[in-house]
Amino acid sequence: MDGLELLEQARRIRPGLPIVLMTAFGTVSTAVEAMKRGAADYLTKPFERDELLLVVDKAIRQRRLEDEVASLRGVLKDRYKLENIIGASPAMQNVFSLIERVSGTDVPVLIRGESGTGKELVARAVHENSHRASGPFVALNCAAVPETLLESEFVGHERGAFTGATRAHAGRFEQAEGGTLLLDEIGAMRVDLQAKLLRALQE
Repeated sequence: MDGLELLEQARRIRPGLPIVLMTAFGTVSTAVEAMKRGAADYLTKPFERDELLLVVDKAIRQRRLEDEVASLRGVLKDRYKLENIIGASPAMQNVFSLIERVSGTDVPVLIRGESGTGKELVARAVHENSHRASGPFVALNCAAVPETLLESEFVGHERGAFTGATRAHAGRFEQAEGGTLLLDEIGAMRVDLQAKLLRALQE
């Protein structure tokens, strides 16, 4: 078999193993195909010893980062399991029931309550118990962002869009793609901005 076939066989046997392909007949298209099939990197012969060491070191560091992310996701999932939220009263049991019900849907969820009652904890529990748990959880405190910057926070901006925009900035909608966006203190926004936000959410 050729190197690409070997790569696929190795990934079937050990899915998490970082694989670096080495060849004397390297082309850009082969390198791209190898990366698409899951190679950590690609070396073309002849190469220097230091180049090999750098590529191997990079592959090991990448694997460690992936392990760390998986571990942290596991910790988050455990932390926001429903049984870890304290409360045995009928009202709290009703909250748990609602969390379970909405976690399986893609509907927007409005969480209301006094300050300090754990609204963000509930939002995180909804996220971690949903099919979006592998995506990002992005929180934005609408009361903490100056009104002039709120629109930019939501949809982002390109470099040079306004004075001080020295680089492109992804908005919270884009950052939360595939996950959950928590808009905290939404009632503190100006009514006209709430109308614009409603339009963005609808579209």
